[in-house]
Amino acid sequence: MMSVATVEPPKPELSPPQNQNAPSSHETDHIFRSKLPDITISNHLPLHAYCFENLSDFSDRTCLISGSTGKTYSFAETHLISRKVAAGLSNLGIKKGDVIMTLLQNCPEFVFSFMGASMIGAVTTTVNPFYTPGEIFKQFSASRAKLIITQSQHVNKLRDSDCHENNQKPEEDFIVITIDDPPENCLHFNVLVEANESEMPTVSIHPDDPVALPFSSGTTGLPKGVILTHKSLITSVAQQVDGEIPNLYLKQDDVVLCVLPLFHIFSLNSVLLCSLRAGSAVLLMQKFEIGSLLELIQKHNVSVAAVVPPLVLALAKNPMVANFDLSSIRVVLSGAAPLGKELEDALRSRVPQAILGQVSVSYLATN
Repeated sequence: MMSVATVEPPKPELSPPQNQNAPSSHETDHIFRSKLPDITISNHLPLHAYCFENLSDFSDRTCLISGSTGKTYSFAETHLISRKVAAGLSNLGIKKGDVIMTLLQNCPEFVFSFMGASMIGAVTTTVNPFYTPGEIFKQFSASRAKLIITQSQHVNKLRDSDCHENNQKPEEDFIVITIDDPPENCLHFNVLVEANESEMPTVSIHPDDPVALPFSSGTTGLPKGVILTHKSLITSVAQQVDGEIPNLYLKQDDVVLCVLPLFHIFSLNSVLLCSLRAGSAVLLMQKFEIGSLLELIQKHNVSVAAVVPPLVLALAKNPMVANFDLSSIRVVLSGAAPLGKELEDALRSRVPQAILGQVSVSYLATN
């Protein structure tokens, strides 16, 4: 991989005063090359085509595992249902450039919605389902979304009277789809998955077209929408899993733990999209609960665990861990915040066979 930096040579001690903002004639470009071999980045493709590019190699292998229901989907089924959802979204009037909102915890429907939207050139903005009505509609309005996919328990937030009083609710009507029994005036997710995939429109997608619109947490101010293009996400995933010496070595027989929320870029990018590209299974957990987590790791032989420090603390310190077999775990990836040495050592004592890595994840924004 290559990166470009601009370096200005040091000025002589007795140089005349200069305008610090003016470009210097001494500036030169230097190319810094990794010692690792270059990789081919397929960023001419749309994101869904890139993720499923090698589908024929593992079409019958397990792609998604629902931790709450135990239902599994093969890669072929995941691809087909995503195509059906793409056709269903199109039937509801969603077209290239339109934004849909996923107000969901981790579940297969999140994956089908995100990939289906990509297939018709639509954009997905991801939202924490535990946001307040005001927070939801601020993002809904800022992203100009036209449709919300959620669970019935969150629908009341979309009807909250406070939003009307504060003029936060959009003036135009919007479609609400629930993945479970729909309340009044909502559609069931079946309206998407029962569509005819052959009716999915043919759309020309440019690498610089947007595909995702996550929002920052607002740590340094108000939350900000970040436009992620097909090209930027493919480039990020490729740097992690493609090439002869990948940064994140995922195998087709891996089961990757997805307990971190998919509405966050770490989980969406480095767990879901990387696994789809590599042909690894993804175990989807809606929320963290230590007992359920340990049972699922043991039951499904989780081999790659993407975690954050609070979860590492639970794995390292909770006495329940001693009652479960975690020997299937070969890699633990911790992100979001650094781990101290003491916590690292405590985790290593629980999973001594695993490689422990710390990762830094940031948004990739377009210009």
